[in-house]
Amino acid sequence: MSMFCYQCEQTAKGTGCTVQGVCGKDETCATLQDLLLYAVKGISQYAHRARQLGKTHHEVNAFTAEALFATITNVDFDPERLESLLRHAAEMRLNTKRMYEDACHKAGKTPETLSGPAAWVPAVGIKALVEQGRDKGILARHQQWGNDVADLHDLVLFGLKGAAAYADHARALGYEDDTVYAEFHRILDLLAQDKQDAAVLLATSLETGKLNLKVMELLDKANTTTYGHPVPTKVRITPVKGKAILVSGHDLRDLALLLQQTEGRNINVYTHGEMLPTHGYPVLKAYKHFVGHFGTAWNNQQKEFPDFPGAILMTTNCIQKPRDSYFSRIFTTGLVAWPGVTHISADKDFTPVINAALNLPGYPADEPDKTITVGFGHEAVMSVAGKVIDLVKAGKIKHFFLIGGCDGSKPDRNYYTEFAQKVPKDSVILTLACGKFKFNYLEFGDIEGIPRLLDIGQCNDSYSAIQIAAALAKAFNTDVNGLPLSFIISWYEQKAVAVLLTLLSLGIKNIRIGPSLPAFLTPNLVNILVDKFNITPIKTADEDLKAILG
Repeated sequence: MSMFCYQCEQTAKGTGCTVQGVCGKDETCATLQDLLLYAVKGISQYAHRARQLGKTHHEVNAFTAEALFATITNVDFDPERLESLLRHAAEMRLNTKRMYEDACHKAGKTPETLSGPAAWVPAVGIKALVEQGRDKGILARHQQWGNDVADLHDLVLFGLKGAAAYADHARALGYEDDTVYAEFHRILDLLAQDKQDAAVLLATSLETGKLNLKVMELLDKANTTTYGHPVPTKVRITPVKGKAILVSGHDLRDLALLLQQTEGRNINVYTHGEMLPTHGYPVLKAYKHFVGHFGTAWNNQQKEFPDFPGAILMTTNCIQKPRDSYFSRIFTTGLVAWPGVTHISADKDFTPVINAALNLPGYPADEPDKTITVGFGHEAVMSVAGKVIDLVKAGKIKHFFLIGGCDGSKPDRNYYTEFAQKVPKDSVILTLACGKFKFNYLEFGDIEGIPRLLDIGQCNDSYSAIQIAAALAKAFNTDVNGLPLSFIISWYEQKAVAVLLTLLSLGIKNIRIGPSLPAFLTPNLVNILVDKFNITPIKTADEDLKAILG
């Protein structure tokens, strides 16, 4: 079978990428990722059963999240690194099998003889692994189970990938929860079965949403305990004279370590993309050489990075194929990788990045100071909740719009800019994730001191949005669906899928999503979501505002 991938919003022709991914991955990369997912299911078959007998292994738990994360869109494009992950997966499976069998013997039970992913043995060499992986992907599932069941399987799988990314970020800061790993293994064991049931998978998709809520809560605790609760902060978006390093991705720990290693080196550190919200964290913003933000969302990096006169560090997903103009000065770390790009290993010694920055020109002079404001996490917003509630009761704030999610390169994503511009002046906009770059440069003013645009943070800070919504609902003695609150969501990759499943698991209805519905949802599944949750594809800004506000 040839390559087939439909996990992101920009999948070719709205159906699936078959020759090369829109993201840039080729058939080799895509097939190795399919095989890695298959291998992780095998690990989980044993891990789930071992846990039921009271046995777990931390390395197996951590690897499960890492492997899922590595297969998210725009993370690992390097076949050699994927091969290494597959070899490690085979080792993990053998160790987990022994752990399970030992637990059975101690409990006086006969171990099950497991098949499918649990029996996988890796071939030798990348070419042979690719051949192994050809019948382990999306097309094989569709042939085996039919479209509806296969798509539901993938809805759950993609949600797990997103939750795994957040779990990996939390683990990097020392925050883990074994009940989270237990749920990963339970659901992956379910997905490993030869027979799948549509009703069970639909229920499991909502369980995946609940899992992701727990993971986002864990990550919020990790970030805020380590770096403080974000506070409203003006962030410079124009250059400062001096040598420079640009940090993109999502990982707060990588940024913190780089700030520590560059302190006193006369190098200024800038953020890019989803790292913008990090300027609101007290511990991070205390670094005087943490000077500002450069550029916009991940999808513009090939246009923007050539103009940055320093070194560039990609910390997690969101990398695009580096252009020749900056190939020698871009670096990766963690799970993100591109063939030929220098990778900073797990020891996080950023000396190669620092040396590159020192050997590059940097900015020759300061430019006029321009800023945008970030830092409206749940603690910051709740500190003024009383005033917000009073303004709502007085009729001065009549509606809240959560306009956020992933950005992308499709022209119809300009819908989100137009929508934000047309939101009535008596409304407040909450935003998060890189979708904010469609409009966060605009001036929205305030309502009696409450900014009309509140940047809540990264995509994982959907947790903050949920906490804010829940607090407002409690104040007005209703549920979230009873609030004058509308969700206008843009999605791109699997973390957005996880967040959507979380919102659905909380019973939140009337979500508008775009710019297109997922290719992995058949018409039958779309009808289910419409009937049960009233999910609505976006139309035009005018039509949607009229429908929302009457």
